Amino acid sequence: AEYQRSNRNRSVLLGGLLPGSDLQRDLGRTFARSHVSRQIRPQSMCSASLEGGLDGFLSRRSRSFRRNLRQATRRAKERGVTFERSNPQTAQEASKTYRRMLAVELASWKGIGRCGMAEGGSRQFYQAMLRRLARRGGGRVMFARHEDQDVGFIFGGMTHSAYRGQQFSFVDTWRSYSIGNLLQIEQIRWLEEEQILRYDMGPLMDYKHHWTEIEIPIESLLLTPRSM
Repeated sequence: AEYQRSNRNRSVLLGGLLPGSDLQRDLGRTFARSHVSRQIRPQSMCSASLEGGLDGFLSRRSRSFRRNLRQATRRAKERGVTFERSNPQTAQEASKTYRRMLAVELASWKGIGRCGMAEGGSRQFYQAMLRRLARRGGGRVMFARHEDQDVGFIFGGMTHSAYRGQQFSFVDTWRSYSIGNLLQIEQIRWLEEEQILRYDMGPLMDYKHHWTEIEIPIESLLLTPRSM
């Protein structure tokens, strides 16, 4: 009711709704008198089961996937790549971790092309997200390192028995070492230790087919004021 009083002349986009769910229907009914509701942007969200831990996860991947991963792991180990976990607990720790993430991002192909999380609103959004997660210790950041330098990171957050991946990046000069894939595996190893059962990877994209086996359809609900 408070939202309707203060925002009755604004359009609102609500995402991540299950088609035909009680929540979707309740929202439509709640705003029926003040807004016109329309379902838009059907998407599929993808997830990977972590049942059985890392071994279970790998058993559900293809033989070529596992072979390529073994080769990449061996090459990175020979080059001296290590991995470091970060679980910020305070705003100060979150800010320090985020500065390290941004340094990697700026040296990545996304940073070089000025199209990644270091740009504009994305920079503030993910910083705020990591700070908020730090309040309850829910942030999980893994760094790939070489000779005391960060060469990659992967970042996400915990919610109950699931982990939601957010961003990963690596220094562009390390492109041939599959740093992104290795970070994914190291993150799953960490999640196994915490007995997490599902890894949510967000909207389905081509490269995620190799990593996931669960698809969940979602829609967005656009609420437009009737006075407009």
